[in-house]
Amino acid sequence: MAVRQLKTSIKSALEELEPVGLVTKAFGVMPYGDSADQLSNHQPWTASGRRLWRLGRRACRYPHKQVKGVDAMWILSNRQEAGKKLAAKLLNYRGRRKVLILALPRGGVPVAYQIASALNAPLDVLIVRKLGVPGRPELAMGAVASGGVQVLNEGIVEHLEVPWGAIEEAIQRERMEIERRERSYRGNCPVSATAGQTVIVVDDGVATGATMRAALTALRKRDPAQLVVAVPTAAPQAVRELAALADEVVCLATPDPYLAVGRWYREFPQTSDAEVRRLLEQANLASRTPDGGRE
Repeated sequence: MAVRQLKTSIKSALEELEPVGLVTKAFGVMPYGDSADQLSNHQPWTASGRRLWRLGRRACRYPHKQVKGVDAMWILSNRQEAGKKLAAKLLNYRGRRKVLILALPRGGVPVAYQIASALNAPLDVLIVRKLGVPGRPELAMGAVASGGVQVLNEGIVEHLEVPWGAIEEAIQRERMEIERRERSYRGNCPVSATAGQTVIVVDDGVATGATMRAALTALRKRDPAQLVVAVPTAAPQAVRELAALADEVVCLATPDPYLAVGRWYREFPQTSDAEVRRLLEQANLASRTPDGGRE
């Protein structure tokens, strides 16, 4: 089967597949290229689901370098390359006063570091945590952010009939993790002021958009002069939703079907807390120097 035909068949199967959450269960849990045999354990299977699994087995035989067309154009080497390409689209903000780069950790930090470097702007983090569906943590039913903001994906909550008690438990657990990360990343340093600032919010990709929506909701309460979303890739629907919340959305590509953030990177390792702290320290040390030089 030709690659183009394969992609068309997978897209068709995705459009027919029910329940909706099974798509995320099948693809969001795995980096692109992993064995599709893992999918066979997920039930119930519809006819479209079985067809998607068979197509997935075939798709996994194609490494990134062999995929042609639009997909190959937007496959990034790593988060560092993604950040440099995004920075090139944001150079109109270089030299402006009151510009702040806010990364969504942990994966957004290496991307944002490159942007902060190019714009010679300070870098900070906004802690946002996804609320995973019980038993299916990779599927977002919402998100919580610093400052007590929470956003729920009501469609998923209603479709999967998630009990409110489970939602409250997830919110409490992730708020505790937000507090831990705040201490770990900042220590005794205060949160960066956003009032009157142009705030560029950066992540390494957007699938459902729940995390970024929570971030924007939290930031609007802090009176920024302008809110800009900058991401390398995003699902088309997510971009449309974010455009209603941000003053500007800068996105390199909106591939469809999107499936998962990691699909669009050749290298997509976990970002550690130690790396987040190191990049924050380096970025803010450099932004205080006259030339803004970084390694």
